[in-house]
Amino acid sequence: MKPIPGRMMAQIEGDFVIFLIGMRVHKLWKVWKWLPVFSAMPRMLAELGKDPELGLLHSKTFFSLRSPYLVQYWRSFEHLHAYSVSREHAHLPAWKAFNKAVGSNGDVGIWHETYLVPDGAYESVYGNMPAYGLGLAGDLQPAKGARQSAKGRLKRSDGADQPVTV
Repeated sequence: MKPIPGRMMAQIEGDFVIFLIGMRVHKLWKVWKWLPVFSAMPRMLAELGKDPELGLLHSKTFFSLRSPYLVQYWRSFEHLHAYSVSREHAHLPAWKAFNKAVGSNGDVGIWHETYLVPDGAYESVYGNMPAYGLGLAGDLQPAKGARQSAKGRLKRSDGADQPVTV
């Protein structure tokens, strides 16, 4: 992706959800335990990508040997929850399979964190970056004028408190 020169900020209309989800492989040699957990997420992402009405706005995967994780942006908690409990989608069968195969035996760990973000209760800045993170889930706008500072982007100042102007 090509960098956008200058300073930009992400803007998204209304409330949204940031959802972090990942796994940790505790016993690398037990591939038959962790590989099904690892391979379930791409199926879910493909399903979510085909149907924007399910509510996923953007997802980014970060890989490491033991602890891959994803940062996801969702339209609402209601969308996220509806997907997680739906009998018609990939998550619930994967969750049931994990509990049956791994449960609490300690071979593989899974985790998630959910953050409900009220409208206007966030700020971001991207300097000479391609669209990234929330900028891919929402829209990018120039970080100028009242929006040149973090306080300004949060509507807590007129933006003049930015010590370095560009």
